[in-house]
Amino acid sequence: MSHPSPHPPQRSSRPASSRFYPVLHRTAAVGALSLLILSGCHSQQQAPREKLSLRQLLHRKRDKKFATKPAEGQPLPATLDAGAIAAQLHTIADAGRLSSLRYPDFRDYQQHVERAYGLTNFTPMWLVNGAPSPQALGLIAAIGDIQKKGLDPEEYDASRWPARLAALKAHPTPQAIADFDAAMTVSTMRLISDLHIGRVAPAHFNFGIDIEAKKYDLPELLTTKVIHAASIKDVLEGVEPDFDGYQRTETALVHYEDLAAQGDGAKVPGTARPLSAGDAYTGSAQLADRLHLLGDLPESATAVSPTVYDASLVDAVKHFQARHGIEASGKLGKETVDALNVPLAARVVQLEDALERWRWLPPDFDEPPIVVNIPEFVLRAFGPNDADHAQQVALQMNVVVGKAVRTQTPVFAKSMRYIVFRPYWNVPPSIVHKEIIPSILKNRNYIDQKGFEITDSKGTVVSSGAVSDATLAGLKAGRLMVRQKPGPKNSLGLIKFIFPNEDNVYLHSTPAQQLFGETRRDFSHGCVRVSQPAELAAYLLRNQLQPGQQQNWTLDAVKDAMQSGPDNKTVLLAKPIPVLILYVTAVVEDDNSVHFFADIYGHDKELNDVLAKGTPYPSESIKTVHATTTAAP
Repeated sequence: MSHPSPHPPQRSSRPASSRFYPVLHRTAAVGALSLLILSGCHSQQQAPREKLSLRQLLHRKRDKKFATKPAEGQPLPATLDAGAIAAQLHTIADAGRLSSLRYPDFRDYQQHVERAYGLTNFTPMWLVNGAPSPQALGLIAAIGDIQKKGLDPEEYDASRWPARLAALKAHPTPQAIADFDAAMTVSTMRLISDLHIGRVAPAHFNFGIDIEAKKYDLPELLTTKVIHAASIKDVLEGVEPDFDGYQRTETALVHYEDLAAQGDGAKVPGTARPLSAGDAYTGSAQLADRLHLLGDLPESATAVSPTVYDASLVDAVKHFQARHGIEASGKLGKETVDALNVPLAARVVQLEDALERWRWLPPDFDEPPIVVNIPEFVLRAFGPNDADHAQQVALQMNVVVGKAVRTQTPVFAKSMRYIVFRPYWNVPPSIVHKEIIPSILKNRNYIDQKGFEITDSKGTVVSSGAVSDATLAGLKAGRLMVRQKPGPKNSLGLIKFIFPNEDNVYLHSTPAQQLFGETRRDFSHGCVRVSQPAELAAYLLRNQLQPGQQQNWTLDAVKDAMQSGPDNKTVLLAKPIPVLILYVTAVVEDDNSVHFFADIYGHDKELNDVLAKGTPYPSESIKTVHATTTAAP
């Protein structure tokens, strides 16, 4: 049976006033001008965008072509007191606070505001002959519609602009002019920054993703480009991530907002046991309604029986399960019913969180990246761009990530430098004390039986057989270490992929292949286990010569090195390969299907808790260490 896309390819034309606004503490309905998304003052037809999903991260930046003029303010009528206005702007900038703002404290942007007005000699930037400039009006319209991009309109004063415009028209006093202009400057800086790099710095969550290099010179951008822009829409689109997966996520967000506005409908009734095709089920009508709403059951499907879990429902449930990280068995059990009954408002928030994390990503990469999405339990290795400039997925495989409790895999962006064939596993001290020593106390031959050996700090083997009291004392004191010998029983398997990082996390193979068949795969001590290690190594080394040979690496050569090559053999990569360990619970694929995954580490909740407090958002870390503190498989 064919299924419709879970959301339509076109954005909704529903008026903003009837659109659903997320209500989890961070958005509010606003009455504002309703235009096409970020249309500003001009409605222009946009050329088709290249199609790229989360899988298809592009190598290139958007060609940002802004009109540029020397920094200068806008002209004022002679009847207005320029000196008094400048004094008011000085006062506001010096204070780092503007009481008329929804979030008055703008100390996080204070230096930018002071410098921007310094560049314009403290003349208004958003007025032309005493009236709001076209750019100001375009920004006000864009702010009123900004929920389509997963942002809260009230963080940019959406509901307050009508009163400011009215006050400016009725009583254009120096205070009213300065208040309007400063509010416009602060709101625009907040908006551009939030669209470009996100609202909360990833460092706040101890995520190793650096956004500093992405930051704009906001005073220069505003004074030479934004206030003179022919199209505010083009300016705002130009600061957003240039990935089509980001654009598709925006489109999915609008669709799910529309669905949420219609209401969740009746809940899908639970079942006493998992149901199979043909089982009696009095909740079939509610189930069919929900699957129709979400797009998993085609409108063309034949009428379902109100009392039987029939074949058409089974097929639709499989489709739903595949989109929600659930084993696509078609059985209707508690996990599936719970996922079906998740409020649509919660799905809206997941999509908003996904957009926030898209904004953290580097704008481009020197080489095609390797991307691991933790809650999806999937690794994708990307290939070169095709003729349409779309980056293809060269490899995709299941992975095992760190346990949700205590040994979470950290989120970061690093570069892979080398591969190690037939590695030793140097057992972390924490595991030595928690697991190895207690096992030795029960069985002095444990080390030998499990393929371990005890070494000193120089790597000299002290014992690989029965452990003496003296050796055990050295282990307890930390003078001696434990490592596992290379081989098929090694916990790292026969290969590991190294991208140096402070958590000592890496990719590696594993003898525990059965875990890759599980739907939820958070079983490791923090490192990422890959299901196709030989294929990944062959892909990474495909353009390199084998040591001492005139032939490039092949899959067979990699397998030989893993099975019978020298132990602990390091092979440097010719070029560093970007590695992104990400955490995204809502992914929109290139076929427009929307996939949701469980918040296994609670990172969505952490982000939502911070966003609920409103701006200014923190940048300092909320944690002193990662949950992952050991180099363990």
